[in-house]
Formats: sequence, structure tokens, C-alpha cells
Amino acid sequence: MTVIQSREAAVDLIDDGDTVGIGGFVAVGIPEYLLEALGERYAETGTPGDLTLYHPAAEGDRQGNGISHLVQDGMIKRTIASHWGFTPDLMERIVDEEVEAYNLPFGAMDHLLRDTAAGKPGTITNVGLGTFVDPRQDGAKANDSTTEDLVDLVTLDGEEYLFYRSVPIDVAIIRGTTADENGNITMEREALESNVLAMAQAAHNSGGTVIAQVERVTETGTLDPRSVAVPGVLVDSIVEAPASHHPQTYAEPYNPAYSGEINPPASDSPDDAPLSAKKIIARRAAMELSSDAVINLGVGVPELIPAVAAEGGIDDEITQTVESGPVGGSASGGISFGTATGHEALVASTQQFDFYDGGGLDFGFLGMAQIDPAGNINVSRFGSQLPGCGGFINITQNAETVVFCGTLTTNGLELDVGDGELAIEREGDQPKFLESVEQITFSGEYAREIDQPVRYVTERAVFDLREGGLTLVEVAPGIDLEADVLDQLECTPAVADDVAEMNPDLFRAEPLDLTEYVN
Repeated sequence: MTVIQSREAAVDLIDDGDTVGIGGFVAVGIPEYLLEALGERYAETGTPGDLTLYHPAAEGDRQGNGISHLVQDGMIKRTIASHWGFTPDLMERIVDEEVEAYNLPFGAMDHLLRDTAAGKPGTITNVGLGTFVDPRQDGAKANDSTTEDLVDLVTLDGEEYLFYRSVPIDVAIIRGTTADENGNITMEREALESNVLAMAQAAHNSGGTVIAQVERVTETGTLDPRSVAVPGVLVDSIVEAPASHHPQTYAEPYNPAYSGEINPPASDSPDDAPLSAKKIIARRAAMELSSDAVINLGVGVPELIPAVAAEGGIDDEITQTVESGPVGGSASGGISFGTATGHEALVASTQQFDFYDGGGLDFGFLGMAQIDPAGNINVSRFGSQLPGCGGFINITQNAETVVFCGTLTTNGLELDVGDGELAIEREGDQPKFLESVEQITFSGEYAREIDQPVRYVTERAVFDLREGGLTLVEVAPGIDLEADVLDQLECTPAVADDVAEMNPDLFRAEPLDLTEYVN
């Protein structure tokens, strides 16, 4: 039976050594009121300690909220997550070997919840093959303190797969908008459905406890059954949170466009941003688009692609999706990443990853931090920085075509752009194209095995992934191939016999008509 209780009584249900599943997506839909109370309980009593946190996304804001409430000496024994970029304090403890840590792909973690709920021993998938998740590399272990195997290599009908072992959930902490007295929960004011149903089912069917933070409570029988996202039979405890601890995202108390309550009118203002390296890259990447393309955009440079697509007259040819669940509309950036406005549908992240893993994406446009001659990409680990992979592996391994976007060098790069040519005013101090990457988040070898088209777009050169590895295929007008490109790489890629010139119109201030490139 569901009990409506105080947050202090609810977090008292968590014991030492429990595996605690936490819903939400990065800075969106986080059960902040409960996490704060759990952290306060430990600070006052020293219990519950030695917790294992199963949290698919980086539930935090880099300001001490979310998971950071739990980052206290002795409170966390192990973390299983896809990303720690918004919880730098937990990342630091992982790097310092104070907490065991597994970095699993976001989609694999979502599907593992569902398979745990179904009583299955784990999840079998291609996601992670050839990357650091593969047991032939790191097996998803993020430090030396982590020794238990959670990922195995298996062969079925002659094909290799990864088997992610089930992780029973003792306590699930989720949130929604409205709960009735029987514990049925709706999410009408939430920006995302996220993985809350799968999380609740995994805990309930593991014999565990489900605690839900909500905005308000209503009488039994007043909720439309079709709007119930989490049935009350799964929920043990309901906690009503004040508005101060129940923001829709850590950036905004409530944005009705995120929940689909309103559809804000499209802006008619032209894009008057100066022609920068990022805009050049986004333009060149957008030239790869085909008609009626379903796409996913990573953070950084790829976020500019919708703007240049609109400027180029092809915005009606693309449908944006986000791994957190939105389909259509415009994806949000910054700390509200994961939300969208004007979206046509909102599905659970578990369902979105079904679509992605099954090949539903036509294009994935992602960033790139480190690249090597084999075409491998690293975006997950850089020395003492361990942001993790997030949904990157699911997206890049399973999209029909992948376009990586980023500058050739970084840290101080300055350009002179105009009249259809590019000149380097100041070279970046840090190369991105290296002899080897620190960690393989995208496997060039696996992409070649499955014949996946892969392109790497920079502001001055374009590379393809070919049989021999990374191959230079285009150079910007005004750029010296040797001095400005090859000499700036710490590796030696292949160079195509017919290196083409990048379209000079990419380097002009006026809008670039992209309609002739869409087919």
C-alpha cells in the first residue's frame, strides 16, 4: 500500500549497502527534495552508507545539487552511470579511487532496468563493442578499484554481442507531477518521462522500494488512467515537495513549452551571428543531410545545425530527436539539455533507445574531442576528467550515418574568414588528431566492419573513414594542406588522391543555400 509521508520518513526506508536507482536526466526532472534529505540524514547519522548508485544520467547541475548531496565520505561505495559531467565532485572521487565506478552507455542502462524488471539475467546488445565498455578493453570499469565484471562478451549464431549483467534495485527514487492516494503518478508538468517507469518496475520486481517525489497529491479516482505514467501498485512512498525543491529543470522552475502545454511561435529573426569556426563546421555538416532525415544532435557544434539548416532553407527536411525522449521540435541546449520545445511527441528514454539501437536514426551529428588514425573517437575520458559516454555510444554505433563535428585544433584558435576563403590567424595550442586516443568511445574498426558511413568535419578539412582508416578528402580554400592541416596533426592520416576543395560559399557571411545538397 502506498503511504503519503514526510521526506524524512521516506529516506529512512533506505538501508546501509542498498542499491539505489535514481531517475531523471542530467539537470531535468531530478528528485531534488528527496536527494537533499538523504544527504542530510547521512550527514547527521552516518547512515545509510556503502550505497551503490544506479543513475543512468548525470543527475546534477555542477552546483552541488542532485547526486552531489550524496557525495560524502563513506556514503557511496559504487556508482554505475553513463555520465558524471554534471557531478564533478563524484567524478573526482572516482579518479582518486575512493569510489568504485562503471561507465555504461545510457541506453544500455535504460534497457538493463527494463530487463531487470522482467526477471532476465541481463541485456544482450551490440552497443559498446570495440569501445572501452568491451571487456577486451576496460569492461566499463572506470578505475583500478573496480574489479567485478558487469559486462561479458558473448557469441550468438556466430555474431559477437555484449552481455550487461542485471543489477537488482533495492530502492528507486523517482519523481512525477501528480499522485493520487493510491500512488498513481502522472507527469503532465514534467519536461520528460525519462526512465521512471522502468526504474520503478525494476525496484518493485527486485523486491525493493519505490519512493516518488511529486508536486501535488489528489484524491483517488481523479486521474485519467491514460495519463498515469507510473501505476500505484509499484509505488510504496509518496512525498509532496515544495516548489523550491521541485523545479522542472535546474535552470527553470517551469517552462510550459517543455511539457508541451504551449507551443511558442517560431522566431522570424535572422541568424546574425558572425561567421565562426563552429558555424562553418555546422554548415558543412548540414550539407550531408538528406530529405526527411531523422537526426540526433550532440552538444557543442552540432547544436548549430538546426539554425544553419533554417538559414539554408532545409529546416523542414529534418526531424530532431533527443535520447531523453523528445521527437520533433527544437532541442534545448545548456543546462536544459534533454528538453525540447514544439516537439510532436514525447516518449520514454527506454523507448527512444529502442528506436536508436534498431537503426531508426538517419544521422547522428556528434562532437569529437580526440581522434586517431583508425578513426576512433574519445569524448569520455581526458586525464583526470571523466565525464563519461552518456548516450554517445548508442547513437554513434547505430545511426545510419555519423558526422563528427569539431575544430582541427583547440585552445586559442583564431580565424580570418571572408570572400570565400579561410586563413588561420592563430593556431590552437592543443591538437585533437592524435596518434592514439586516451579511451575509445567510438570504434572506427567496428564502424568499418558494419560498413557505416562516417565523416569528420572541421573548419578547414574534412576526413572520411575508409578501409585504411582516417582519410583526408577536402581542404578549405586559402588553406595550405601541409602547413595548416597535416603539420597540425600528431598523427598521419591517409590523403585521398583526389582531395577536393571545400565549397567557398561556406566561408562567406551571406546565408548558404543548402537545398541543392538535400536529396
